[in-house]
Amino acid sequence: MALVPLAVTTSTKVDATTVREARAVASRWGLPFMPRRAKEGIAPWLGTKVEALLVVGGDGVTLWDPEGSFGFHAGMAHLRRMRLREGEPDAFVRVAELRAGDSVLDCTLGLAQDALVASLAVGPTGRVVGLEKSLALGVVAAEGLRRYELGADSAPIEVLHADAREYLKTLPAQSFDVVFFDPMFAKPKKAQPAFEVLRRFAEHAPLTPETLAEGQRVARRWVVVKGAKYTDDLKKLGLAEEPGSRFTDVVWGRLGPAPALP
Repeated sequence: MALVPLAVTTSTKVDATTVREARAVASRWGLPFMPRRAKEGIAPWLGTKVEALLVVGGDGVTLWDPEGSFGFHAGMAHLRRMRLREGEPDAFVRVAELRAGDSVLDCTLGLAQDALVASLAVGPTGRVVGLEKSLALGVVAAEGLRRYELGADSAPIEVLHADAREYLKTLPAQSFDVVFFDPMFAKPKKAQPAFEVLRRFAEHAPLTPETLAEGQRVARRWVVVKGAKYTDDLKKLGLAEEPGSRFTDVVWGRLGPAPALP
């Protein structure tokens, strides 16, 4: 019997509220719900009934596969938002020239770290849309954002399960102020085991010049690409590094919008 690719269940606290929330998550994302008895472990299900599980509990939605688990955490984005509120600069905000009322399309949402910063930078009159090709990661991010208190000074973040390369083609020209890419480049970094779960589910296809060109067509101001220092990630795409801090492992490149057709 073929394994179910992805399903939703509850944590070991199987009460009516948790079951109702888990069923709602399953319904929102078109996933099967697997009832769980109190204190029943999920380890026997993984690799026999399902490939991966989204477990809904008091700590939100956690993604499990046979090798580990991963949940949403605002992490450094929360600190970056705090600093931004205090008037400190942020590299993404600076390179993208984000301002109140802007619209931002994050083509590689992941766990929404940069989308969270953009949400504050563009404010309640702005718009932030995040695309995530991996359904599992998209659910973790979207459900985590549902539980994260953005505040009245931030734009909501709309999460779409979509392939950026295909989605960009459906958009009118100059329909977003900023189009952003943070591709998972080939060179792996040493990471915590939880991040390895994210890496297993994440999209690994390279950012191509064709997709970058679609981003230029859709952007009114900038296409911004995040890369890793000491690699040729940006150079391969024909991008120069923007000036930045020497104390970070992140580099940034950007392109202006595509020239208007005559």
